[in-house]
Amino acid sequence: MRVKKWFGLVVTSLLLVSTLFPAGVFAQAERTIEDESIYDLLVDRYNNGDGLNDYNVDTQNLSAFNGGDFTGIGTRLEHIAAMGFTVISLGPVFATESYDGSKVLDYTKLEPHFGTDKEFSEMIKAVHKRDIAVIADFPFAGVSANHVWAQEGKFEAIPATDGTIDWDHSDVAVQQALKEAVVDFVETYKLDGIRLTKIEKFDTAFVNEVIEAVKAVNPDAYVLTNEASDANFDGSLNMDKMNALRKSFVTPDADAASLSLFTDMSTKGLVQFDDLTGPRYTYDIVEARMFPPTRWKLAATALFSMPGTPLVPYGTEIAVNGKAAPESHPLMNYKIDQELVEYIGDLNKLRNQSETFRSGDFEILYNEDGFSVFKRSSDKETWIIALNNTTQTSNFAIPKEVIGANKKLRGVLDNDLVRESKDGMFRVVLEREVAEIYIADEDTGFNIPYLIASILIYVTFLGFLFMVWKRGKRGRKEDNAK
Repeated sequence: MRVKKWFGLVVTSLLLVSTLFPAGVFAQAERTIEDESIYDLLVDRYNNGDGLNDYNVDTQNLSAFNGGDFTGIGTRLEHIAAMGFTVISLGPVFATESYDGSKVLDYTKLEPHFGTDKEFSEMIKAVHKRDIAVIADFPFAGVSANHVWAQEGKFEAIPATDGTIDWDHSDVAVQQALKEAVVDFVETYKLDGIRLTKIEKFDTAFVNEVIEAVKAVNPDAYVLTNEASDANFDGSLNMDKMNALRKSFVTPDADAASLSLFTDMSTKGLVQFDDLTGPRYTYDIVEARMFPPTRWKLAATALFSMPGTPLVPYGTEIAVNGKAAPESHPLMNYKIDQELVEYIGDLNKLRNQSETFRSGDFEILYNEDGFSVFKRSSDKETWIIALNNTTQTSNFAIPKEVIGANKKLRGVLDNDLVRESKDGMFRVVLEREVAEIYIADEDTGFNIPYLIASILIYVTFLGFLFMVWKRGKRGRKEDNAK
């Protein structure tokens, strides 16, 4: 009983110390899309976990199926979890003629190369055990010319390109069938959301009907799109912000004036700078003859700390190259340097732990000649993010009124520490091509509560070891007596 008592004291002391550290706000009971970060993958290119569905698979042909499947995703979840993502986007998973799922054959069947209905459901359960949500794509157009609706003559097929067709977007019967198919898909597999793609020609009023129908069967489901839209999506891609991020960090000393777009927080935008539908970000970097890891770290810091929901395509963490598909869609390589994986994980950890960091007020303090400093704040926390995308050491002085009284800036990436100077300024100094994120802590000199708690832990733990040793010694005496 005494041993249990000492162990309880140790745990209590550890919890005490955790409350003394500068802490983020606990996760909200009701999450919104702003609280999420999305890992966007293609099932066929993520991981091959089941060889039984590998018919007509050719890993040497980027245009062919490469073997990735639902089972493979389930066995590689640790990779995604380690980077701190809260949502996995699977892309299209319906029966298809193309590895990327875009040439849909049937909205009611899953692609056999990816796995069975049972394996899909088991994968979703495994993802949910990690407290990660799952969404998938539903293409409204650009489906295969051999789609079952076209083969059966159910609806008029409008020829498109590369063996694909579109539906008559003004046909009420088509709209009703699409809406029912979306709802059935979400409801059948208990998805946490759906991403509607190729919706450009469809009326906003109809798209809103689809969104409402999905919310009717799952009020918590996210309904997203990868296109600009006036419909009531939980999140849609903001191309202007994507281009702003992309252009601001490909090369040093770049004009980053377009980052001012992020001061408009009225829209719930999905933000990305790497892309599965066009040239990968690494392609632009290599074309500019820059060093990818340095460029990636600066851009990733901006992505995860600026307003919006970060969306990161698979392969970003290994700096995948490629100008266009299928070159830009290689089979994922896990025998990689973990530097970017860990860096993304650190950034996501900040988002997941701090409501202010992911959705607080946003203010640009300085943004000239490639050196950017901005602030995320609430009545509970203040964060300062500094990005020195220049070829020389840069600095910026922040008035104490911006930071607050009796504060210090503690860097969480490189452990930099900035204190208020005698003239009431906080001088942030960064070497070339690096980023730092600061949390404004109380500056009380020595952290007395922390020191007391630390001493308490050591004393308690030593006492615990002493009690265990004493009990063991008494037990040995009793055994010898017998």
